[in-house]
Amino acid sequence: MDEGTGEVLSQAVLAQRIGWCVDLVAGMVSGLLAERWNPADVEVLASGVDASGRKLPSNAWMALRRLGWTVAPPEGVRVNDRIVRMAQEQAGRALRSASWRAGLTSGVLATWPADPRQRTAQEWEQVRKAVPGGEHLPSSMIKSRTRQAARFLAANGRLPVDVFELEGVPRVARMLLLAACDRQQASIERSDTDPARVLLRLQLPTRPDPRAYADWTWVACPISLPPTVPAGAVVHLPSLRLTGRQVHADVAYTHAVPKARRTGHSVALGVDWGLNTLLSAGA
Repeated sequence: MDEGTGEVLSQAVLAQRIGWCVDLVAGMVSGLLAERWNPADVEVLASGVDASGRKLPSNAWMALRRLGWTVAPPEGVRVNDRIVRMAQEQAGRALRSASWRAGLTSGVLATWPADPRQRTAQEWEQVRKAVPGGEHLPSSMIKSRTRQAARFLAANGRLPVDVFELEGVPRVARMLLLAACDRQQASIERSDTDPARVLLRLQLPTRPDPRAYADWTWVACPISLPPTVPAGAVVHLPSLRLTGRQVHADVAYTHAVPKARRTGHSVALGVDWGLNTLLSAGA
């Protein structure tokens, strides 16, 4: 429901208005990534400190602001600062994730094997030494990066310089990271009568190119939680994604669990990340 007019919005209209907001954010993310998608800037962000040696904040948008990496909407378009935060958060996460791939790719390129399809034992030892943490890295990851570079070699007649040339500027996901916002842009609260219901309130544009703050209104979106979410859990601001005319809310929550005892157990459960499956567990 549009709180300003009292109008009940259809699913299509809600998706349209969220889509306008997503387009504004995605445009700024694209600009930031195009400007900062290079080895020097990614290394600066991955170092975790700014020019004066101070530790960078854990939030990506705050880290980018500390470094002075700003972005703005198109001329004539008016957005509040929280919209810019979401763009910086999304771009910052993408740039941070590139650091590990850059190290892996550099190690693979620096120890390029005579036959990319079949490394010798000595070549495996070389590449593992060249890749950060390579001694514990699954072979499948090194093979996958090798195949990617081999395709580039076949198409261009040479190996790529680095991961930035190999992958190019990443595509921007159409989403709103509301976790980067505060109550001036979005809020979420549980229903007093039904703990399985929450109310998400957020500001959305009333036109694709808002010219003033008056072109933004508060919209209330009720969300039904699945039964797997405990009634006493603290629900956090979701990420909103668009799939056609449907809006999906990825909701995170926090809940307390009893402190685990070190001794006195008769059964243990071991859980590990899997390569082919998300989780592997055994009693």
